[in-house]
Amino acid sequence: MNPISIFLADDDHDDREIFMDALSELPIETSVKQFENGVDLMAELYSGDPLPDTIFLDLRMPLMDGFECLSDIRNIPELSQIQIIIYSTSYNQNEVDQLKAGGANQYIKKPNSYNQLKTILYKSLRPFQSTSSKMNDTLNFSVII
Repeated sequence: MNPISIFLADDDHDDREIFMDALSELPIETSVKQFENGVDLMAELYSGDPLPDTIFLDLRMPLMDGFECLSDIRNIPELSQIQIIIYSTSYNQNEVDQLKAGGANQYIKKPNSYNQLKTILYKSLRPFQSTSSKMNDTLNFSVII
């Protein structure tokens, strides 16, 4: 089975580092590209390089935030099959509802515990292991807080 291809867009270097550390401890093979902002993420998506299976997208980033990225991604047919997991420190039910309506597949509130982070990442990525192709629409919207 091919590694799960992940794009991680988060302006917080420490959060990206902790995410990568937790991911490395999971029994899931992954390939990750990291981005500090939405502009760089979108440039990569438009580059013609292979697309990811999923994007972990922080909401609050400079230059182009997660809301804008989600909207742009969902408005481009070639990108519509990418699973988008919102990964944010805040939780606001109105925002979560807006993100769901906008096409996000999952919302994760960044946990305070490293072990919780590993558990959440495993739960989010485990469905990708059960299929040899991209998940398409099999990931129903869920919230993990």
